[in-house]
Amino acid sequence: MKVLKQKWRFFYSGLLGVIMLTTQCNQTSSTRIIRLGHGLDVTHSVHQAMLQADAYLNELSDGKMRIQIYPNQQLGSERECLELLQIGSLDMTKVSGAVLENFAPKLKIFGLPFLFDDKAHLFRVLDGPIGKELLKEGDDFWLKGIGFYDSGSRSFYTKERPVKNPQDLNGLKIRVQESVSAFDMVKQLGASPTPISWGELYTALQQGVVDGAENNPPSFYLSRHYEVCKFYSIDEHTMIPDVLLVSTHLWKRLNPQEQKWLQTAIDQSVPYQRELWIQSENESLQAVISAGVEVSYPEKTLFQEATKSLYKEFKKDPEMAHLIERIRNEAN
Repeated sequence: MKVLKQKWRFFYSGLLGVIMLTTQCNQTSSTRIIRLGHGLDVTHSVHQAMLQADAYLNELSDGKMRIQIYPNQQLGSERECLELLQIGSLDMTKVSGAVLENFAPKLKIFGLPFLFDDKAHLFRVLDGPIGKELLKEGDDFWLKGIGFYDSGSRSFYTKERPVKNPQDLNGLKIRVQESVSAFDMVKQLGASPTPISWGELYTALQQGVVDGAENNPPSFYLSRHYEVCKFYSIDEHTMIPDVLLVSTHLWKRLNPQEQKWLQTAIDQSVPYQRELWIQSENESLQAVISAGVEVSYPEKTLFQEATKSLYKEFKKDPEMAHLIERIRNEAN
């Protein structure tokens, strides 16, 4: 407990130093600096899109607003960044919809396996009325959603054997995000769900704390998890978008024109990120195959059948049942 307290004291001391430095810079400039922290590598399409958003914002505001980005968990994990947004110590972050469901319960809908038929179906939902409603779910918790980035489809990767059917997951310890729906899905498939932070996962795989994980191709490649896990089974069980969030503490300080500039810059970065994502997915798959990973495509219907009881649980809540129906209607 003492070590944990020291860890947090050092973390917040470092963050306070960053904030004070940024504040001092702001005091000597007419430019409003928006601080954005996230956990991904600088080569990731999400980080590249954030840089593009900053360029758009600089142009739209004629230099009056900029986004200062802190990647690679410099300011903490996804959950820690969310908490910093809530107290107003950080302005923006990017989190997986799976992590955000702990703060905005309706977003657990993205954790339902095989909810979307394909990318076109997903984008119709994200870009339409349903997506706009879901972005508002965190408002009461000081987390204002302002956009979705593509995060592809999540699939299983393992150390000792490929996952060709749900039975192959029996007895395996699979890393999951801090998400109840992800926990329930992996458990339903016969594996033991094990929440581990993204930054600690490589070591956990190496040391056998877990036998595998599940994620999209760019994350599998850029994290170098392919060095430990030599089997990638692309079942594409979930499509969980990344969510861009602004602290409502910041949003209320922005005037209407500044709010419009920021929202427009993010909106303009979304198609750019989606284009980069497609390229990144293809390159990542080729790279892991070249590194000796066995990539397979198991029969999805086997996994759909094994997880269909999760829909019954969701539909016990009338609101969630209606949301599922609306999303499925967008398939056509």
